[in-house]
Amino acid sequence: MSKILEIKNLNKDFGTLNILNNINVAIEEGDFLVLVGPSGCGKSTLLNCIAGLEPISGGSIAIDGRDMTTISPKDRDIAMVFQSYALYPTMTVGQNITFGMKVRGIEKNERDKKLLEVAKQLQIESLLSRRPGQLSGGQRQRVAMGRALVRDPKLFLFDEPLSNLDAKLRVEMRTEIKKLHQNLNASMVYVTHDQIEAMTLATKIVVMNGGIVQQIGTPAEIYNHPSNLFVADFMGSPAMNLIPAKAKKNGKGTKFVIERNTGKPLTLYDENITKLPENIVLGLRPEDIGDSKLRKGRNLQLASCNVDVVEPAGADTYVLINLGGKEVTARLQAETEAKTGIEMKFTFNMDKVSYFDADTGKRLN
Repeated sequence: MSKILEIKNLNKDFGTLNILNNINVAIEEGDFLVLVGPSGCGKSTLLNCIAGLEPISGGSIAIDGRDMTTISPKDRDIAMVFQSYALYPTMTVGQNITFGMKVRGIEKNERDKKLLEVAKQLQIESLLSRRPGQLSGGQRQRVAMGRALVRDPKLFLFDEPLSNLDAKLRVEMRTEIKKLHQNLNASMVYVTHDQIEAMTLATKIVVMNGGIVQQIGTPAEIYNHPSNLFVADFMGSPAMNLIPAKAKKNGKGTKFVIERNTGKPLTLYDENITKLPENIVLGLRPEDIGDSKLRKGRNLQLASCNVDVVEPAGADTYVLINLGGKEVTARLQAETEAKTGIEMKFTFNMDKVSYFDADTGKRLN
């Protein structure tokens, strides 16, 4: 497969301020790349560089093997969907969708054919004669996507397209975009600060912070093997539990001593890991801390902990305990017997632990 997008050693400066630092990313045709990170991390700037809306300060961007450094946005064969929809208020939905085609001199018959095709795909056939002011937020977003789809570009660019929608509509539109990608097998680059959006949509995720790429991988790789403490904390809802501990050699393996605010320290063991620095951070997802009935995994360890808070959440119940001076979340079944203030046995799945260096934040296993 050919690389549809290749970014090499890209830098972007605003005056003396470095916004993007040595970005290297490539995707194959048909990939769905999601750029995710907190506000101000540089993800939208990177998207604008790909689109040609921002000049780059160093490095290169190639689309379908063609260097884009000196190519204007209109000649890059891309289509962009913005957060603000950017629709023309005096035009009908149909006119909004086909306006770009009209400007490029495409025949009316061809425009009408493409419009009906895209309107059917997005289920907006009944809206074509309306104006944007008569539409809901979700309908406007579909129109903005329709305008991109009629272009049939090499690359679709989405800049936080769902952030103006309410929670229920966001989930619905997320599903629509996922279906769209599957049906078209199109190449897409999508910017969001919402890590659930990133995990559900992407074939490949780029996690960014402070203008630097922290990790590139599939959703499963990012979730199960975060490369550092930032990624571990940012990706996942609830976030990964990050528990400070002291590592001490114990026969073939290692034991971990975790301080508690009451009683003796908690001690966990892992026979499969050695050569760790003394100060480490144990990363465990909430679903990898269960009650005493948890039976998945070969290396399960049982320990009594005091229950601080119980949070029912429908299909699951989240239970908060205190370990290493941190609030730790366990994800239990809805019918758990956990009650605030009691001591109960929790199972820690040591097969799923991520180990991080407490000083550098880097992953150790």
